[in-house]
Amino acid sequence: MKILKVGIAGYGVVGKRRKECIDRHPSAEVVGVCDQLFDGDGHLSKSIKHYKDYNSLLNEDLDVLIVCLPNNLAPIVTIAGLKKGLNVFCEKPPGRTVKDIEDVIAVEQKFPELKLKYGFNHRYHLSVKEAETIISSKKLGDIINMRGVYGKSQLITFNQPAWRTKREIAGGGVLLDQGIHMIDLMRLFGGDFLEVFSFVSNNHWGHDVEDNAYALMKTDKGVVAMLHSSATQWKHQFNLEINLQKGSIILGGILSGSKSYGEETLNIITADPDNDAGDPIEHKTRYNKDPSWDAELASFIKSILTDVPVRSGNSKDALECMKLVNKIYTSDLLWKDQFNIID
Repeated sequence: MKILKVGIAGYGVVGKRRKECIDRHPSAEVVGVCDQLFDGDGHLSKSIKHYKDYNSLLNEDLDVLIVCLPNNLAPIVTIAGLKKGLNVFCEKPPGRTVKDIEDVIAVEQKFPELKLKYGFNHRYHLSVKEAETIISSKKLGDIINMRGVYGKSQLITFNQPAWRTKREIAGGGVLLDQGIHMIDLMRLFGGDFLEVFSFVSNNHWGHDVEDNAYALMKTDKGVVAMLHSSATQWKHQFNLEINLQKGSIILGGILSGSKSYGEETLNIITADPDNDAGDPIEHKTRYNKDPSWDAELASFIKSILTDVPVRSGNSKDALECMKLVNKIYTSDLLWKDQFNIID
């Protein structure tokens, strides 16, 4: 059985977590990592080399490159990996702008034999997978609307690097960094949103990226979604309510490395408005494991080894998420003009 040789560009918190996932997979092994915090080149262990520069890592004999770098570097290194003939897994977001991901796709199309996947790991949480199954089954009918809140108490939490507050590096604030996960899930369940109204602000923390984004969005089928992405949510929160014709699905909490978003639960509500007087039957499931990181990388590795397309978290998903993020930014004309954001 072929063992894929993996390099990791960016060896911070996320890069180390991705290494742990690779270590648990029988068909892949990490052979090299790079990070600017290394003093120079050397060995992380007997079998793993470390480098200060990503170009040195790309000179290794690799099959796969995992990109865990700041937003300004992510598309550049993704493109470099593809041009080296490597399958690439890149963390979200794919870059700072829509053009960043469009540039990546232009290169990806030149190498159809390679696989490219983006790190939207929330898709692989057990609660989300179950919700997706129920929605696809049409057991509760079609979606009418969605309401989502994803918030944390600061732009920088849990010793994250300060580049997330700098527009020239990050490209955006809490919406692009964290809210993009909620956008991805809303797209996964509801389809593409064509109409967007928004308010975007940096009134509290005062950085040149947003600390709050509020959006009202509608698909061509009439599904309406309300989104609040916040860095002033003093008690961390993840909540997505999906109202359908015959009931509701509520995703509450999300298991994460920080353990700060509460229990991960899935509430299934069966509607009977003529008889339940607004107090319907609920079935609640609580999840105590987060297999999302392992499952996401396992899916990517399977795509490579079996030569099947990346169907979830592919470059089209990344592009559409970035387009929607940009619509939220530009539909607030004051925010758009303040930072000269291009439609």
